[in-house]
Amino acid sequence: MIRDVLVLGGAGVDTTVYVPALPLPYEDTYSVPPVIDRIGNTGAGVALGCAALGLDVAFADLIGDDPQGALIRDALRGLDFAWAPAAAGTRRSVLLVDPDGRRTSLFDPRATPGERLPRHLYTGVEARHAHVSITDFCRHVYPDLDMPVSTDLHDWNGVDDYHQDFAYRSDLVFLSAAALADPAATMAGIIERGRAHTVVCTRGAEGCLVLTRDTPLRAFPAAPLPGPVADSNGAGDAFVSGFLYGSLRGLPLERCVRLGATAGAHACTVLGTHESPITEPVLLSRA
Repeated sequence: MIRDVLVLGGAGVDTTVYVPALPLPYEDTYSVPPVIDRIGNTGAGVALGCAALGLDVAFADLIGDDPQGALIRDALRGLDFAWAPAAAGTRRSVLLVDPDGRRTSLFDPRATPGERLPRHLYTGVEARHAHVSITDFCRHVYPDLDMPVSTDLHDWNGVDDYHQDFAYRSDLVFLSAAALADPAATMAGIIERGRAHTVVCTRGAEGCLVLTRDTPLRAFPAAPLPGPVADSNGAGDAFVSGFLYGSLRGLPLERCVRLGATAGAHACTVLGTHESPITEPVLLSRA
């Protein structure tokens, strides 16, 4: 069986706290709405988002043999999910979300130096596309992947060494403009120094920038929100899922961008991180 997408790395647990403002002014105690633990992190978002769009997904990761790992395994029931124990336990994030849906993420990567994703979890999977999360234990997987590869660099500043293996060894690169002084220059550097044919830089409500080897930098608008903003967590992963859906359907780049933007807009209007990804019929009707 040939899968549509193989996702490697990037499942964790998000503890979401809805706060009255960001940055949060100092107080000894705040009374907040219910604090909820949910499946989170980028790999889980892309895997669940692609699956909700009807793509056939396989997912391999390291997670803890702990209560948080059990939460992840339960949330991924119905997905082809292969895992091995992470020595330091499951990755965690505490997400502070304000009334406008903006968030601050406090990320605990639970990294163990030298740990690697076991090859037996993914080398037997045939897939049309692989999406590699920027977990350190996935850095070594590229030589094993004989398929197009994407990655999401998230809020890379364009300089730190940690992201460069992923940036320069992937065919399709997503990143956010959040920490970039010059997004266009960073995107051009990824094209020039690596193997990427396309780089997509998301800019929240300002839409995204796209650069390819064959076309100059282009700006695309954000998709309209289908409702009030509730929670921006997972919007970037939803964008990636929508874009990959279009790409794997053989659609033009402009259409892929629109599908990604529409999926990201949907994610901003639902509470939580990955609980309610947009479905294929809704995506196509809106985009």
